[in-house]
Amino acid sequence: MTQAEFLTTMAITLTPASMAALFLAMLVLAAVPSLSVLTVTARAAAHGFAHGAATTAGVVAGDLVFILLAIFGLALLAETLDEGFRFVRYLGAAWLLYLGIRLWTTRPRLVEEGVVSRTSLRGSFMAGLLLTLGDQKAILFYLGFFPAFLELDSLTALDAGLVAAIAILAVGGVKLAYAFAADRLRARSGARVGVALNGLAALLLIAVGLFLLLGA
Repeated sequence: MTQAEFLTTMAITLTPASMAALFLAMLVLAAVPSLSVLTVTARAAAHGFAHGAATTAGVVAGDLVFILLAIFGLALLAETLDEGFRFVRYLGAAWLLYLGIRLWTTRPRLVEEGVVSRTSLRGSFMAGLLLTLGDQKAILFYLGFFPAFLELDSLTALDAGLVAAIAILAVGGVKLAYAFAADRLRARSGARVGVALNGLAALLLIAVGLFLLLGA
């Protein structure tokens, strides 16, 4: 690569207006109740903000994979790997069902004794990641969504990095807000309400898992 070509790839073609519009649009879309919102909220309500944040990190990581595939025109690759995505969807469904059933069967003891869940943060991260990666149609969504704000044919490497940063701030910020709200509700609840919240969180996880399973 010549110096001129390198400088071209590192140039910024996005305008402040287009970046602001993209950020606001992704912010609004991320705030709409969805399976990822339900999963983040359920994890935070059951185990605290840290688990909601870990689930959020998994959701954002999955979104970044699809965003980069869309930006670099790799939708065909996603279609080729369709069976692989289907397997991930089954895996995600099984994982969420496991987390929901485990929470349902242990919730009274955890709440009454005030025990903080020992469920690993890695497990919460994987819940968000598998949930997101299980829907390869997200690439087609981004391919249809981005042209309203971006010139995909002329995006540079630095532009792609800025788009990824915007996604992290918008999607991650909204999901963290949901996690914080669920955690505050959990912290201010009495023991009886806490048991109900844990039960609701368990049912939400099971419902999301079943939805993924039936959708696959």
